[in-house]
Amino acid sequence: MKIFCVGRNYADHAKELGNAVPEEPVIFMKPKSALLLSNAPFYYPEFTNELHYETEVVLRICKNGRYVGEYDAHEYYDAFTIGIDFTARDIQAELKKKGLPWEKAKAWDNSAIIGKWIPFTPELREKPILFSLQKNKELVQSGNTSDMIFPFDVIVAHVSQYFSLNIGDLIYTGTPAGVGECVTNDVLEGFYQNEKIFSLEIK
Repeated sequence: MKIFCVGRNYADHAKELGNAVPEEPVIFMKPKSALLLSNAPFYYPEFTNELHYETEVVLRICKNGRYVGEYDAHEYYDAFTIGIDFTARDIQAELKKKGLPWEKAKAWDNSAIIGKWIPFTPELREKPILFSLQKNKELVQSGNTSDMIFPFDVIVAHVSQYFSLNIGDLIYTGTPAGVGECVTNDVLEGFYQNEKIFSLEIK
């Protein structure tokens, strides 16, 4: 299983971090060990003093493929969930300053959170996905996939030009504005519309 992530896919988020709006999808990867297992506790990592949440819609790949066209990319994912791409922002800032890769800030063990899966129906594929994150019962992020710079089919097709897609792979499709810091004992809850998809306490 591979975990693909798209950076800077919402213009407002790119701007809040002082990044340019990209002309093509910004792709990075997390290893399988980054995925937090269901019902496993999440512990604040010892190597960072600035842990940030980034709430995203996550796609589940259901078909093997390579060089997929945008016109049939929808056949390669069958469900979505709401997840968190955790980022050690202080580590990332130092790495970016030196022009180095982000892996230590983004791809550490248990840095990828997912909730329960929602199968795509023909109707769901036609509508934007509204999602949000609450921290300690307060709304901190609110997203609408119609605001993505690169929609799902463009992302899937782009990734497949460089990497084989395999059943069970995940694609984190980018976070909207509102990313922020979290600390021990915070409770993060992800929602699709008004339905709670995950709840996570930071220990």
